[in-house]
Amino acid sequence: MTKFCYSDYLSQFRNPGRKLYNVVSRRREDSWRGDGTKEPEDADPVICAIRRGDVKALQDLAMFSPLSLLKENKDGWIPLHDAALCGQTECLKTLLKAHPGSVDKRTLQEQTSLLLAVSCEHLPCVRCLLELGADPDISNNNKETALYKACELENLEMVSLLLSYGAGAMINPAHTYSIPPLNVAAQKGHMGALCYLIDKGANVNMQTCDGITALHEAAENGHKEVVNALLSKHADANKPANSGLLPLHFAAKYGHHEIVSQLVSVTSRAKLRHSWISPLHLAAEHNRHAAAAVLLKAGADVNDTLAHSHSIQYPDQRATALYFAIANGSTKTAEMLLNAGASLSLDPISPLLMAARQGCVRSVSLLLERGADMNTKIPSFPTAFPAVVALCMDNLPLLKCLLNHGCDAHSCFTCTYGQARHPLPDINNGFSSCSILLNESMALLNSNESSERTTQFCEWISTPLMCEWAGPMIDLLLEHVGQVQLCNKLTELLDSREEWHDVKRKLLSPRPLLHLCRLKIRRQMGRNRLRSITSLPLPDRLIRYLSLND
Repeated sequence: MTKFCYSDYLSQFRNPGRKLYNVVSRRREDSWRGDGTKEPEDADPVICAIRRGDVKALQDLAMFSPLSLLKENKDGWIPLHDAALCGQTECLKTLLKAHPGSVDKRTLQEQTSLLLAVSCEHLPCVRCLLELGADPDISNNNKETALYKACELENLEMVSLLLSYGAGAMINPAHTYSIPPLNVAAQKGHMGALCYLIDKGANVNMQTCDGITALHEAAENGHKEVVNALLSKHADANKPANSGLLPLHFAAKYGHHEIVSQLVSVTSRAKLRHSWISPLHLAAEHNRHAAAAVLLKAGADVNDTLAHSHSIQYPDQRATALYFAIANGSTKTAEMLLNAGASLSLDPISPLLMAARQGCVRSVSLLLERGADMNTKIPSFPTAFPAVVALCMDNLPLLKCLLNHGCDAHSCFTCTYGQARHPLPDINNGFSSCSILLNESMALLNSNESSERTTQFCEWISTPLMCEWAGPMIDLLLEHVGQVQLCNKLTELLDSREEWHDVKRKLLSPRPLLHLCRLKIRRQMGRNRLRSITSLPLPDRLIRYLSLND
């Protein structure tokens, strides 16, 4: 038997466009679906009579052809199911009088007539079936009971009726494969049904097979009134799900900042410390800026790290909430974390490398302004030039951002071979190097296996995967260096395309004195001061000159 997964099941109901009648979608395909006035010649006479509400015809069939009232179609439906679906109470009575033992007959989807009647909110049919002995605790193959559906529909009259006929035995299911009706009411935000069930003895801390409580459901779905009601009834905010997550984690993950405020004061810090992930991590990962702000204001540790056992499950072994925010492209959340004192050096891979790999200029600029190390290395890809340049790929705005913040462009033109002919490239090394940088998960960037040799810029840019972007990249790099000499490899690369010849011509004559002076001033200022050029008390023209924007 396949184990029932509560979370997978409930995911069916996340779509607000879901129709209430999906539960009865497997209707009798061979039954009549006319306009109420015409009947197909081959229509089942029993079904036709039910659809018309023709009790006399059913009585005649019960007398002369009683077995026709038990005829199943390929989906396991009998006429009793259709009568419940259509809300034909008198037809139900006639059918059950003829065959009282069929009251709990199930379809192939394990649906009973009672469940169908409840799903369609046919209260008279529900009352009739219960009076005639229908079992209210039979569930379908999705573990839905009649009480479950009544709570989902927030039909308090029907809930009350079912409970009066013994459905109360399922308020607190004895086995964890059943879904507590209270969880359904909490998930849907149905306060009336929720309070009614609690008053009837529902256990507010009942857990499903996945360890989910009603408080988890309310926190995940943003029902703050339900959260308040559950807490007032002593719901335990420190009861973890099987995943180890508390209701506060759920609220943070789904960005319900008001519920985060409600739960943070009743959640044990000791419980949070023993969780494998903090609510702040989840807020950062899912770009929940407001929730993250509430958590930080409440004293969350901005430098709390992911449990090692879970960190190693990520290809890049990420650890901090800051890294999660950068990996998700959430610059706003990352800035808030940095303002709160987030460290840039707690992750195996620098957040700057991840931001560059993501191609996010805003995140890269933010990290550089906050002191990220421009010269951070890639363990599995040692280079003679800044590794972050290699992650720019064809992103020229990103490369310009790095250069404006003082990235060492000169090292890109330093070559051990100079004008001499370069040795034949190691094809395997070239392709593997680029595959490291093209790997979206950045798993290989954190590899402990370091390359035996250091890759030079000319070797990297001339690989088949990179040479398409060589001209524009070299052109931009030349704007940030003085007089340099191109090595044989770069010269050949620029000669390979006619449109790149102008880039090479820049070096045929000495660089302008104005340009050399600018570079000298920028070097004297130092990398840290370059971040604040725009705030200097200088004329706008001079600021543009120093920023290379003239």
